[in-house]
Amino acid sequence: MANGLSNHLLRASIVYALLGMALGLHMAASHDHAQMPTHAHLMLFGWVGMTIYAGVYRLWPTAAESALARIHAGVAHLALVGLTGGLSLVYAGEIPLGEPIATVSSLALFANMALFGWIVFRATGRDAAAG
Repeated sequence: MANGLSNHLLRASIVYALLGMALGLHMAASHDHAQMPTHAHLMLFGWVGMTIYAGVYRLWPTAAESALARIHAGVAHLALVGLTGGLSLVYAGEIPLGEPIATVSSLALFANMALFGWIVFRATGRDAAAG
């Protein structure tokens, strides 16, 4: 189970990296870099963040065994899609539509990082106490 969640997040990170790179290539080809913040958030939270989550869940398999870890992974996906979608709308000029989506998604990402912190602290506390 633990490796399944880790594998899922690692594979997702590759998909997000490819999407972010495709957006970067589109911006370069079109000479329109208005979506640079969207690109940056997709690469950071999608590629880097998901890869880190995958690595932590692989290195500390006990962290991936709880229902909280699955909730964390699901919220990470939803919040990332919401944030990049909201930012995309904002930087396309649709501020009244995109801003609330980006705001709620940012708050969800923040709360989800706190959840991830809780999961990590619990898992590493058990490991530290045992070893």
